[in-house]
Amino acid sequence: MQKHTISLLVDNEPGVLSRVAGLFSGRGFNIESLCVAETLDRAISRITLVTRGDDAIAEQINKQANKLINVIKVHDLTGTEYVEREMALIKVQAKADYRAEILRIVDIFRCNIVDVSPAHYTIEVTGTADKLAAILSLLRPMGVKEIARTGAIALGREKK
Repeated sequence: MQKHTISLLVDNEPGVLSRVAGLFSGRGFNIESLCVAETLDRAISRITLVTRGDDAIAEQINKQANKLINVIKVHDLTGTEYVEREMALIKVQAKADYRAEILRIVDIFRCNIVDVSPAHYTIEVTGTADKLAAILSLLRPMGVKEIARTGAIALGREKK
């Protein structure tokens, strides 16, 4: 099963997200990540979603999404050049024995510590899913208490 990153421009109106999500669930596709926000035009939102599945079914979903009234444009970024990023907040235990190591990891991965308490650090990390997986694998032995992830956002690259 192939990963599909799909970007949709939609009217910024109630119910649009529900109709788009319904297309995926109705065809047995799980949405692995979903991000929605306004674009430069407040009347238009961009939905970025990631799913896995057969190319033929993904093509069918793209065609069906294009038929929805509130969908302006569907762009399946799969197989094209695009920039993709994700953001995560990671709360990790900050025991005295691990503090220096956590700070080194934060520096190596170009992250930010956005909250400090006597027992925990909250780290903000932005990057690819692979970068997030790498930092999590290093922090887990120290005690990751909680994580919140945005899911992928993506934009197609311009032709050179």
